Amino acid sequence: MSAATINPNEAAHFGALAADWWDPHGSSAMLHKLNPVRLSYIRDRIDAHWHVDAHDRRPLAGRSAIDVGCGAGLLAEPLARMGAAVTGIDAAPENIAAAREHAAGQGLAIAYHAGELAALPPATFDLVTSMEVVEHVTDPAVFVAELAARLAPGGLMILSTPNRTMLSKLLLVEAAERVGAVPRGTHDWDQFLKPGELTELLESAGLEVVDRTGLSPSPAKGFKLGGSEALNYLIAARHKG
Repeated sequence: MSAATINPNEAAHFGALAADWWDPHGSSAMLHKLNPVRLSYIRDRIDAHWHVDAHDRRPLAGRSAIDVGCGAGLLAEPLARMGAAVTGIDAAPENIAAAREHAAGQGLAIAYHAGELAALPPATFDLVTSMEVVEHVTDPAVFVAELAARLAPGGLMILSTPNRTMLSKLLLVEAAERVGAVPRGTHDWDQFLKPGELTELLESAGLEVVDRTGLSPSPAKGFKLGGSEALNYLIAARHKG
């Protein structure tokens, strides 16, 4: 498969944010608040999938991981610290430049690439992650199929994405962009996928969903796992059988 899934306008939008991607108070502040919650879920699924001790600090040692739509490396770097050989790919060359610079400063060896996932050399990965990306591509079905093609036998895939509900339209698109919580133009509500729709795409790509949970606002922590899926959700999948 080599169909293009990158939306050039989306790539340009996120590339323009590259310079302060790592600033927790900058334009990516929302991602910095989301990331610890995502990481908690990813770690839980890693432990369950590979029967890893929860106290093991390098649960991905000896395994490979790819973060698709990696931005400037906010998730790729923790995956590397968990012991994985990490590849990161993003549509925006500006993000990849920022990711490489930051990883070098942290002493982390991460293989970063700009461009289409299909353009990477043939390889599969034990862990495939893609956070808040599927709602930005031109063809979600092709994109999910590309992700599935990169998942090694016995591997684990974890995605997160906003849900297409009236609440997400009100809070994630209209209110969040109006008050500046996320940059204007970040979200197109019509592109959001309901959990059933994303599940169908995963199953059509030969995967089975093994877990799903809501990701919702928390007055105490900013965000929390569990509870309502009305705004956002995380989904874990593996090959069928």
